[in-house]
Amino acid sequence: MKYYGGCDVGSTYTKAVILDETGKIVADTTIKSKINSEQSAILAMDEVCAKVADLGSSKDLAYLIGTGYGRNKVPFADENISEISCHAMGVHITNPDVKAIIDIGGQDVKGISVDTDGTVKNFAMNDKCAAGTGRFYEAMARSFEMTLPEFSKLSLTAKNVIPITAQCTVFAESEVITLVGEGKPMDEIAAGIQMAVAKRCFVMAKKAGATDSITLTGGCAKNDGLKAAIEHVLKLKVVELKTDPQLMGALGAAEYARQKGMAK
Repeated sequence: MKYYGGCDVGSTYTKAVILDETGKIVADTTIKSKINSEQSAILAMDEVCAKVADLGSSKDLAYLIGTGYGRNKVPFADENISEISCHAMGVHITNPDVKAIIDIGGQDVKGISVDTDGTVKNFAMNDKCAAGTGRFYEAMARSFEMTLPEFSKLSLTAKNVIPITAQCTVFAESEVITLVGEGKPMDEIAAGIQMAVAKRCFVMAKKAGATDSITLTGGCAKNDGLKAAIEHVLKLKVVELKTDPQLMGALGAAEYARQKGMAK
């Protein structure tokens, strides 16, 4: 049996997936990224390869593709492919009916339109500001003195929404701290944060060609409050993926590796 790998080196987390010849996921891992992208890739690949009895190291893979922020730093990779293409392919093989994606990464937000073969039809990217990204949510959770999972569910109990007017992460964090200090209901502040991010996703969704549904990828796809806010603001159904949405980039890279490796 031959195995194929994908390693998605993100700014916050590094993910790795290994597929067998049939396209089945045989191992995956997610680790916190180190400052050094190459070190992140080595740690993730060592960890994921250790889960497959037939693999000694990533050198034993038939084909390996790197993707993500540090895609050029994946040792032993046969090539690297843009995370935009890899997220599209990952979603396509998970659910071929999905044609529009919002990928919320650690420091950018992307809207991706998926063609019938899993390739990218169109995309838009917001990488000029951290507002609405994973780092933004980390800052917000810190302001609430909560974990990210706790914060992601907080807005679901809100009866009202307290608008967050600041667009910048730094100013938004300051605004939130002030509101919390004034004793405003925390769930209503959280609802305002989720609504603000959902509105920022509006343009991305349109560029992705979303008409009736969309799916979320990246770590923020696990944010229940954001999913609810996007459905409310964008009037779109958010399709939940059966495979961990944070793995989509690595999964797409592994699938590209499988296709290219088997074509050799």
